[in-house]
Amino acid sequence: MRFVLGVVCDLLFLYFLVLIARIVLSYIPALPEPLRPVARAVRALTDPVLLPLRAAIPPLRTGALALDLSPLVLFFGISILRGLLCGGGRGFFG
Repeated sequence: MRFVLGVVCDLLFLYFLVLIARIVLSYIPALPEPLRPVARAVRALTDPVLLPLRAAIPPLRTGALALDLSPLVLFFGISILRGLLCGGGRGFFG
């Protein structure tokens, strides 16, 4: 059981890193060709979770800008889940 919990904790941490990559890649307007497959893979991993959140949480409008809060909500959700499951520092990555 401990091993399974450690694997779950590690996967949550890795998904956290993939989400950070998604945010960083979203700020690059024209991705160079070598990064496009990476960006597609990152989107494929994060879209199944982010799209329903985007549908449930409207963007925060500040004048002409709209701030998408779904990645922030997902960050908090992952952090809370890791705190509950991995509170004792279980897993290879933290």
